[in-house]
Amino acid sequence: MILFPAIDILGGKCVRLTQGDYNKEKIYSEQPVEVAADWEQKGAAFIHIVDLDGAKTGRSVNKELIAEIARTVSIPIQVGGGVRSIEVIEDYLENGVSRVIIGTAAIQNKVFLQEAIEQFGEKIAVSIDARNGFVATDGWTKESTVKALDLVKELEATGVKTIVYTDILKDGMLQGPNFEELEAINEATTIDVIASGGVTTEADVRKLAEKEMYGAIIGKALYDGTLDFTRLVDPVGKEYVD
Repeated sequence: MILFPAIDILGGKCVRLTQGDYNKEKIYSEQPVEVAADWEQKGAAFIHIVDLDGAKTGRSVNKELIAEIARTVSIPIQVGGGVRSIEVIEDYLENGVSRVIIGTAAIQNKVFLQEAIEQFGEKIAVSIDARNGFVATDGWTKESTVKALDLVKELEATGVKTIVYTDILKDGMLQGPNFEELEAINEATTIDVIASGGVTTEADVRKLAEKEMYGAIIGKALYDGTLDFTRLVDPVGKEYVD
């Protein structure tokens, strides 16, 4: 299972939100590039980056900063937040990003998603952010009537190979992931599922690995010191070690 340290960028700074609430922001660093380099040094094999400004506005506000991160580290990065056009995807991929994550547009613009999959294949992932089993959009500020499980099945038929599944109510709460929902999603699809939201302890990581998740994103627990990333990775930083 791949472990992804998370770097959430808001106003050019590395922050964490609680339950996706932009009014509950905690700044951890004013230098996201240095944070990324530090995660690589600690053994990360892949970094997960979210442009929170982009997620809220629909524009890739921090793309230049993200391109700088891609140039600085030698490990792959995946990026989401405000990806609404083929041009944005092309720009990210041309500037060193390995995988681009489509969120809101995967629900609101199916033609765009299909075009992205046809052009870029496995370099595209879809972020499913759910609250009480229903998909949320626009930086988690709006809740749709789409059931997360239904969307997963639709995405699989479209050709999506990877999803990032976040339970918003668990995110930033340090109370553990929604294992039941993650397991249901993982068992219902052949898509690679990256678990996000609430990963707090080594036991959480172990349990996700046992449930054969493709990956797990860890955020607040790393920044608050609840988890020591170096204890979780193998010598080349590729997967969880029990």
